[in-house]
Amino acid sequence: MLPSLSRRGFLKASAASLALKCHDAAAATIASDDPTLGRKVVFEDTFHSLDWSVWNAGPKATTDGTGFYGRSAFATKDGEEGFNPYSIVDDVAAEDGKALQISAKYIGRSMNVRKYYGNALPEFQWISGNLQTAKKDGVVLKGWRKGYFETRMLFPRHPLTWPAFWMLNGRSILEPKTSIELDIVEHKGWEPTVYGTYLHEWGGPDQGGRSTGVKTPVDMTTGYCRYGMLVDNTRCVPYFNRSPVMDTKTGKPADWPITRSSRLDEEFDVFWPLLTLALRTDVKFPQPLQDTDRITSMRVDYFRVYE
Repeated sequence: MLPSLSRRGFLKASAASLALKCHDAAAATIASDDPTLGRKVVFEDTFHSLDWSVWNAGPKATTDGTGFYGRSAFATKDGEEGFNPYSIVDDVAAEDGKALQISAKYIGRSMNVRKYYGNALPEFQWISGNLQTAKKDGVVLKGWRKGYFETRMLFPRHPLTWPAFWMLNGRSILEPKTSIELDIVEHKGWEPTVYGTYLHEWGGPDQGGRSTGVKTPVDMTTGYCRYGMLVDNTRCVPYFNRSPVMDTKTGKPADWPITRSSRLDEEFDVFWPLLTLALRTDVKFPQPLQDTDRITSMRVDYFRVYE
């Protein structure tokens, strides 16, 4: 039979037990900051090749306009104007030694890209790339309602580049006013330690959104970083290198409600990803454009979905 504890011993034991539980709880809270813990990979592309049954190349899948935006024309999978911006390259910094490279090239002459508004405009005579898992007819090749979505990417340093990893809901292709846009990362090539992350709900009386700038402790143009977003039943939470992003407006981790969540569920809607290298129009065109800036590229190590 175990000896009985004195009252003082009992209190000490209880305090020790409580401290252990608090320590465990704190550890669990810290650990829970990593959105991959407790989840498994349900889809992964490590880009040893480009699987055209999964990815579609070209203008953004939409019936609201042409799908082009910015200063460049997004090429189809075979390229445009003699330039193909999509390639798989060897990269020792990538986890498996291979990476997807999406490039932008200045053509600098009159172009003939179908429905592109910039063919005759010298500052817009660029070809770049956009990969997505959806098509303009509304077909979603790969999509998910919920999960943690992550890419590992390396951005270019450049006076015009505007790379992004983002997602749209499937229904928005044919019904643009139902659009839910999750911009996990948008980067400007001249800001190596700052990027933006956004939630947009476009069109209709419930239009709205959230956004914040993210200051990074590393230069995103000199090494790969992980960019992610957790999407659950009613909200989205952006991450940088698997740590929650701070919302500069609140001083707290960004945790944004998706007000159209119930419609997503009612319509059995899903989110589909885009990997884009665009060029911004809200900055002055370089005069002169340096030879080293006439072609540039971003790299994607992998795209993963955890549930």
